[in-house]
Amino acid sequence: MISSIEIRDLEDKNEYFVGTCSHLNESEEIDHCSEIRLKWLKNRIEKGADVKVAHVAGVPRGFIYSLPIEISPWGPIGKDCYCIPCLYVTNDHTKQGIGRKLIEAVAESAIQKGATGIVTMGYYHDMWFMPANYFIKNGFTPLVRRGEEVLLGRSFSEQFKIPKLLTPNYKYVGQQGKVVVDLFWNAFCQTCVIEALRVKRICKEMGKDVVLNEYRADIGYVLDKYQIPRGVFINGKEYYWGYEAPAVEIRGIIMNELNKIK
Repeated sequence: MISSIEIRDLEDKNEYFVGTCSHLNESEEIDHCSEIRLKWLKNRIEKGADVKVAHVAGVPRGFIYSLPIEISPWGPIGKDCYCIPCLYVTNDHTKQGIGRKLIEAVAESAIQKGATGIVTMGYYHDMWFMPANYFIKNGFTPLVRRGEEVLLGRSFSEQFKIPKLLTPNYKYVGQQGKVVVDLFWNAFCQTCVIEALRVKRICKEMGKDVVLNEYRADIGYVLDKYQIPRGVFINGKEYYWGYEAPAVEIRGIIMNELNKIK
């Protein structure tokens, strides 16, 4: 553990790091995405969200988000507690206590704001994103497991109620002679924003034979109704890459569907 970790709120000196998810000066696409994300994040901060950034020797090296669960764009569905949708530390600064300090910072803030608890979705798969065992080691208790994902939480009050996992509610409605694209996205996640911008651009390029239905999952009633924080459905079939959908593949899939109806 290093001693020079400083936890700060979102500010001018670190917002580009946060907005780009540490992908500094990599592309105009990422920078444009950063502007969209930061606008959304600042709006959510006004509604009680926290964005904490870890600085090491004055340089941002990690961040964490914590939102009132009622405005969390990724779920789960609940009330009166906070939710951590993402924790990130740069690869060259892992295992130095940064993640632990970030977690404690948002937990303390949630307590001060009167939250009954704090939750997060963890995963047992073999990758870096939100590993369940890491959160368990840092004081979270498994609450509900579904496959490789698990709802984890810390209770601050007897009034804490376990939130409900999202249950996707999607029904494809086709249109004769058209390719229908149903796009679910939110402005919280960088890859999600980039993916959405690509899908929308390509659908526009394709013209009147492609119908785009757009669902903003960071609008509460939309997430409550469909319970899909992110998704690309083309003629009813979901396509998922794990990272932002490649434009060439989106275009190819839509073209294949167009060829079927011509």
